[in-house]
Amino acid sequence: MNTQASVSPVQRIDTLLGPIAYRQAGSAERVSHVLLHGIGSASASWAAQLAWAQGRTDVRLLAWDAPGYGQSAAVAPAWPQASDYAARLWAWLDAMQVHDPAVLVGHSLGAIMAASAALQHPDRVSHLILLSPARGYGDALAAERERMVAARLANLQQLGPAGMARARAPAMLSPQARPEWIESVERNMAAIVPAGYTQAVHLLANARLLADLGQLALPIRVASGEADTITAPAACDEVAGAAGVQRLSLGPVGHACAIEAADAVTRLLTAH
Repeated sequence: MNTQASVSPVQRIDTLLGPIAYRQAGSAERVSHVLLHGIGSASASWAAQLAWAQGRTDVRLLAWDAPGYGQSAAVAPAWPQASDYAARLWAWLDAMQVHDPAVLVGHSLGAIMAASAALQHPDRVSHLILLSPARGYGDALAAERERMVAARLANLQQLGPAGMARARAPAMLSPQARPEWIESVERNMAAIVPAGYTQAVHLLANARLLADLGQLALPIRVASGEADTITAPAACDEVAGAAGVQRLSLGPVGHACAIEAADAVTRLLTAH
């Protein structure tokens, strides 16, 4: 299936904190899942899951373009906290009239946003699913945070979004990844807005996912691939441990697991 071609189109809605662009699929009365993408990605990274939901009456999926991505308005702080993105998430869901508890699904940096959103409104979250979660650098030494920020932003400045996408896309997947998966990752990354990506890098520097997870009393699942070199299995094991669960293996796949392990991720969405 050419999921990139069949994925639902981008829509846009005004919220009290600025417009948010998003995709949706499925026709259940209530929203069942909210999908939050990673730092070098977009709502289209959930193409396989959105394509699966098309025509179904038992699920309804919403996938946003995070603040500062696509047509979504950026958050205000230059060095934002996860809570800034979480507040924007709830403003978006309020505008969409989504008030019943839903499953929050966060990939990589999206896991940080999802956990912060669950802290703000645990009554509106039924489950938390964290895929290849980034833990953030908030607990690291200042020098390490500064090196991470400088390296990521220098890469963007030197190569531009398209050049960075060409250079980084293969590393987001396993060595056995199909060419069309690499093309999908590259296409999504090439579309990033530099200013929004810069804010997201600053968020990554500030974030403390493990601390946030320690405050949650919700059902949580953590899953990642064994060939993930971005958020390695051992690091994801630590995230799972902070949540009080065992990490679920998605098999020999890389970081962009919603693309490379599309079927396994889709099954995980409804496994609870």
